[in-house]
Amino acid sequence: MELLPDSPTTPGPADLFTGTVHFDVIAAGAAPSRLRVNLVRFAPGSRTAWHRHANGQTLHVTQGVALMQSRGGEVLEVRPGQTVHTPPGEWHWHGADPEHFMEHLAMWEALGDGQDGPETEWAEHVTDAEYESRS
Repeated sequence: MELLPDSPTTPGPADLFTGTVHFDVIAAGAAPSRLRVNLVRFAPGSRTAWHRHANGQTLHVTQGVALMQSRGGEVLEVRPGQTVHTPPGEWHWHGADPEHFMEHLAMWEALGDGQDGPETEWAEHVTDAEYESRS
């Protein structure tokens, strides 16, 4: 057993996020584990750009109200205690609704032996119209 040192809170870079987002790395996918876990905090209205993970991603909301969408799908409203899984390669975004801060655990696997390509691929920012499209 080993107590791991804390990593500093990092602001989300503007080319990957809209609004104010901060994250703390909990697990960095260091061998022998490939598990990556970040605690991510979003200010109201903040969100990721469209992105996808080679090995999928699991998101567990711990606080606030999250909005999540797969490309072409409906915008989901996700509450604390709920978990969403995006399959490998599925384009998606996630963020806070306009009236609440939101916090979630983002979990995914680093690339395995023999896997090529980016672990996470980023695309364009989510437009305001896409963000506001929930019913």
